[in-house]
Amino acid sequence: MSLSAVVPTLNAAASLPETLAAVAAEAPGLPVVVADGGSTDATVVIAAAAGARVIAAPRGRGRQLAAGIDAVETEWELLLHANTRLEPGWRGATEAFMAAPANASRAGYFRFALASANPRARRLERLVAFRCRRLGLPYGDRGLIIARSTLATAGGVRPLPLMEDVDLVRRLGRSRLVPLAPRAITSAARWEREGWYWRSARNLACLGLWYIGGPLGLIARFYS
Repeated sequence: MSLSAVVPTLNAAASLPETLAAVAAEAPGLPVVVADGGSTDATVVIAAAAGARVIAAPRGRGRQLAAGIDAVETEWELLLHANTRLEPGWRGATEAFMAAPANASRAGYFRFALASANPRARRLERLVAFRCRRLGLPYGDRGLIIARSTLATAGGVRPLPLMEDVDLVRRLGRSRLVPLAPRAITSAARWEREGWYWRSARNLACLGLWYIGGPLGLIARFYS
């Protein structure tokens, strides 16, 4: 595959091993760049031990993703969050997506899933699937497969502290977003710690603030 993975990290030692292992299990030798924003835990050691190339980047997911993309030269990029692991079958789905000529100007994303047995997780997954179908808003925790040329034409990943995923998919447009069958299984720690309804409400409030042009610093504080 003419593909590399870019993973932005910040103190992701708890989740990063599973994320990198899921990539390596189906695509051994795939170039992986971990763009670290100044972790103080074992993130950098874990990434290096897994064979990833680690680069230091200014903190903020948008800045880190942009730095990671600049560090690779493959035709396609997999943008993946550090707390998201791709389930088996992702490689075949990715290769099929990249092989279709029409997808050269599109971006593929995986099905959102949460690593929790709580029934509320299943309800949230259905709501997210509905949002993506109707509004064309897959967040970064679903992974994104995109050609380097398409990313450049769309203006790249902007150096935003957060909401860089929403910013990018809005510029791409719903017609250029293609759902892929495998799941991207994301940690449910935030929902389990803060409460399912409260965490979801905060995420929705952040999206609303972004749409009305709210200050990114305020959105970042509210999100965290």
